[in-house]
Amino acid sequence: LSAPGGVSLVVPQPNINATVAQNILLSVEYSCRGIATVEWKHVSSWGTTKIVEWRSGNYVNISTVYKDRVTTFENGSIQLLNVGMRDAGYYFITVTEEYGTNTYGTIIVNVYEVIYEDLHFVAVLFAFLAAVSAILICFMWLCNKSLHLFQKKTTHKLTASATEEIELETIEC
Repeated sequence: LSAPGGVSLVVPQPNINATVAQNILLSVEYSCRGIATVEWKHVSSWGTTKIVEWRSGNYVNISTVYKDRVTTFENGSIQLLNVGMRDAGYYFITVTEEYGTNTYGTIIVNVYEVIYEDLHFVAVLFAFLAAVSAILICFMWLCNKSLHLFQKKTTHKLTASATEEIELETIEC
C-alpha cells in the first residue's frame, strides 16, 4: 500500500497460525523518503494494547506488558516470543512519515493449544489394548494346544479299549 506522501508498507503474510509457546515473526516491509515512526498495536476481545513504537534509527518504546517478549527490526517487523492464547487477535501497524503521511497494515494471528494430555491418553489406551490382545492371543494358543493334547489322549484310549474288546472276543470263541 502506498500513501500519497511516499510511505509504502507491504505485509507478505497477513494471516499467521501459531501454537502456544511458539515464537512468531510479524513480518512487514516499509519504505519512505524521510524518517518514519512505526507503531504496533494488538486488538483482541481483551482490549487494545500498544506493543511498541519506534522511530527509524534511534527511539524505541516497548510497552511494559511486552518488554521481555518483543524484538523490533529496522524494516518494521516485530518478533513475539513465547505466544499464548491472549496473543491471538489483530495486529495493526502504522507507519507515519515525518511530514505527517501514514499507511496502515493488519496481521491476524490465531493461536492454538496443543493438547498433549489427549495424545498421551490415546497412546496409553492403545498400548493397553495391544497388551490385552497379546495376552488373549497367547491364552487362545494355549487352549488350542491343550485341546489337541486332550484329543490325542482320548483317541489313544479309545483305540486301546477297542483292541482289548476284539482280543477278548477272539479268546472266547
